[in-house]
Amino acid sequence: MDQAAVRAGAFAPGSQHHVLALIRSGVAQTRAELARITGLAPSTVSTRVDELISGGILEEAGNGRSTGGRRPRVLRIRADAGTVAAVDLGANHAVVALLDLSGGIITQRAFPLDIAAGPDRVLAVAAESVRVLVEALPPTQRLLGVAVGVPGPVRAGTGTVESPSRMPGWNQVDVGALMSSLVGVPVLVDNDSNLMAVGEFTMRAADAPNMIMLKAGTGIGCGVIASGRLHHGANGAAGDISHVRVTGGSEVICSCGRVGCLDAVASGAALVRQLHREGHEVADASEIVRRARDADPAVARVLRHAGRMTGEVLATTINFFNPNALVIGGQLGLAEPFVAAVRSAIYELCLPMAVKELTIDVSRAGSAAGVLGGGHLMLDQLFAESDEDGSALIAR
Repeated sequence: MDQAAVRAGAFAPGSQHHVLALIRSGVAQTRAELARITGLAPSTVSTRVDELISGGILEEAGNGRSTGGRRPRVLRIRADAGTVAAVDLGANHAVVALLDLSGGIITQRAFPLDIAAGPDRVLAVAAESVRVLVEALPPTQRLLGVAVGVPGPVRAGTGTVESPSRMPGWNQVDVGALMSSLVGVPVLVDNDSNLMAVGEFTMRAADAPNMIMLKAGTGIGCGVIASGRLHHGANGAAGDISHVRVTGGSEVICSCGRVGCLDAVASGAALVRQLHREGHEVADASEIVRRARDADPAVARVLRHAGRMTGEVLATTINFFNPNALVIGGQLGLAEPFVAAVRSAIYELCLPMAVKELTIDVSRAGSAAGVLGGGHLMLDQLFAESDEDGSALIAR
C-alpha cells in the first residue's frame, strides 16, 4: 500500500478518480482488474478508462498476463503528459528535481545554497533552477506543480514557516504563495523530514505502513508515516524531536533559546561545534562523515555519543508508536558509528515487543528522498484536484 493506494479509499467507489488512484498505486493494471476490484461492469470500466485516455492521463502500454484468451492491455499513467518539480532545501544546500506523472525522477541537480540568505533570495534561486530544468524538456512536459521542503516547522495546510530555529528571516513567511508567484503553478510546502519520509515510503510501502524517518544532518528531525499516510499531527509539528531535552545536554544552549535539546548536542552542526572546541577543524557534517570513514577516533567518538542520545529519544517514540521501520537518513545516516549507536540504544531501551518486528535501516533513496517524496505528494494533490477525466490537470 502506498500514498496513492490509501488515497483511492477517499474517492467514490468506481469513480474515475478511484480508477485513476488504483492504477497510480499499482493495485490494478488492467481493465479486468479494475472491474474485479471496483465491482463495476466491464463496459462501465471501459468507459471510465477510455475517458481518461482521451483526457491524456492514461495510456495502454504492452500486454499483461493472460488468464485465458487474449492477453489484456496494461494501463499506466502517461509519463510524458507533464512534470512536477520538487525542491529540497537544507541549511547549506538544495536539491531540485523534475518528476514525470508516474512519479519517476526525470532529472535532478544539487548545489550549495545558504538558507540564511532569506526567503526571497533562496526561493528565487530555486525557482530559476526549476525553470532551467523544465526548459531542457520537450514542450509536452509542462510544469504542473512544485513541492518545496524546508528545514523548519511548517504549519500544516498553509505553506507558512513557523518559528524556525535555523532560518533567519523565514518566520511567518508564506513559502507557498511566494514560490507560486515565481513559478506560476500550484506549490505545496512541507518540512523536509516529512518529504523524506514520503520518499522512503514509496520505496518500501508494503513492508512499512508505519514508519519513522530520521533525518540527521545539519539539524535533526523526523517524519512519521502512520497506516500508510504522512502524519502531520494537529498543526504540523508531528515528528519534531529536535527540541526534546536529553540527558547530559543541560548546559548546551540550543538555537531555540532553551538548553539541552537533542538538536543542540547531536545534530551535524552541534558536532562541528564540539569538534572545533576540541581543536579539530571540520567544515560541516559531510566532512565528519568523510573522517568517520577514515576511522578518525575523535570523530567516531562524537558520532557514537550523538547516536546514543538520538537513540534514547527515539526509543521513547518507538515504544509509544510501535512502527514497522525506522529509517535513518541525512548526512549522519552515512556514518556507521552514528547508525550503530542509534541501533544499540533502541534495542537496549525499547520494550521487546516494540522491536520484535522493527527494522532499522539506512535510507534507500539517499539524497533523492526529499525530492521523491515532494514530487509524489504534489502528484497526489494534482490528481485529487483534477476533473473526473483528468482534463483540468492536463489543461494547467
